[in-house]
Amino acid sequence: MKQDDRQLIRSKVMQSIDMSGDIGDEQVSDMIDRCILESESGNVLSVRDKLALKKELFNSLRRLDILSELLDDEAVTEIMINGCSNIFVERAGRMYRYDKAFESEERLKTIIQSIVAECNRIVNEASPIVDARLKDGSRVNVVLPPVSLSGSVMTIRKFPKDKMTMDKLVEIGSVTMEVADFLKNLVVAGYNIIISGGTGAGKTTFLNALSGYIPADERIVTIEDSAELQLAGIDNLVSLEARSANVEGENAVSIRDLIKTSLRMRPSRIIVGEVRDAAAIDMLTAMNTGHDGSLSTGHANSARDMLTRLETMVLMGADMPVLAIRQQIASAVDIVVQLGRLRDRSRRCIEISEVTGLEGGEFVMNKLYEFHESNMGKDRGRVEGMLRKINDLHNTSKLVAAGLISVNESSDSRRDVC
Repeated sequence: MKQDDRQLIRSKVMQSIDMSGDIGDEQVSDMIDRCILESESGNVLSVRDKLALKKELFNSLRRLDILSELLDDEAVTEIMINGCSNIFVERAGRMYRYDKAFESEERLKTIIQSIVAECNRIVNEASPIVDARLKDGSRVNVVLPPVSLSGSVMTIRKFPKDKMTMDKLVEIGSVTMEVADFLKNLVVAGYNIIISGGTGAGKTTFLNALSGYIPADERIVTIEDSAELQLAGIDNLVSLEARSANVEGENAVSIRDLIKTSLRMRPSRIIVGEVRDAAAIDMLTAMNTGHDGSLSTGHANSARDMLTRLETMVLMGADMPVLAIRQQIASAVDIVVQLGRLRDRSRRCIEISEVTGLEGGEFVMNKLYEFHESNMGKDRGRVEGMLRKINDLHNTSKLVAAGLISVNESSDSRRDVC
């Protein structure tokens, strides 16, 4: 059926709906069926075509239009909309152009406004950038004209419906069982861990999996710019989300505000979804004031770069000597887990390093594990390799305090724990 015919049926359905009343999905579905039958006029559609047309019309009227089928497709991990007619999707780590488009730029803007409104966010020409989320937890970023020169831009990062666990990460080869057991001991013992990596490296997914090792009897406070974390097995959980300023530019609640107030909520651990600005200083303060076992993520190309980025972010909000900042970081951060996306598009843990302190004003790091690539296997398209142990864990004091190793055995048992 031609696009003009589809628009005609859609218009007929819209005219049939009583906008003054509360119309249910079933009534809308019946109206679509009736209008399709009335519009066939000798050009009889197959059952499959009718069902496809009905689904398309229903999505455009009651759901998120052509986005609905992409959101329902579990193989799609990312949706990139560059204006109403340029849509790309990511499947299995590779990008493809989508063969459908929104009927107009106005239709796309309507969809964007409905998504943003669900999160009590505002996006318009005065405030053209916003982060939001869908009901299923998918992350949404929107950039509108005049900032965007290619029309309304929306990027949707989907997360697996089944919560990712460390066992699943082991199964798909992101980490080894040895490393998973090692990280479990670190989380239980209360080591402060930063997960770093580039865009799309799987930082949030890894953080969700890592949080599965947090003891169930602890009180956890999560802090995010836009809620994405899906922590499982924790009953005493408080989730906080930052709030943008209103139309008048007031009443914003920042990550820094949330970190400060979380300190008064008696948390066992604080989990910051991503640290990206001056909030880094408050996160480091929390880690240095008794909230051992805190977790966060950040963008960086290597474990050492992550520490440098933290230093830069602290300088955004505090006029402090660089040496004092580095001392804070070295004292707060115990472990940096570096994730990467390899050339075969797979997401792997490529490095785990321990922050052991400062020497001559520079960070001293002890590389514990590193990904080593081996020869290609039978599948020439997949990168083969594994995390290899490089060194033993130097600071075992938290393992001793957690009862995972004894004081007398600490030096020898590092080999077992690592």
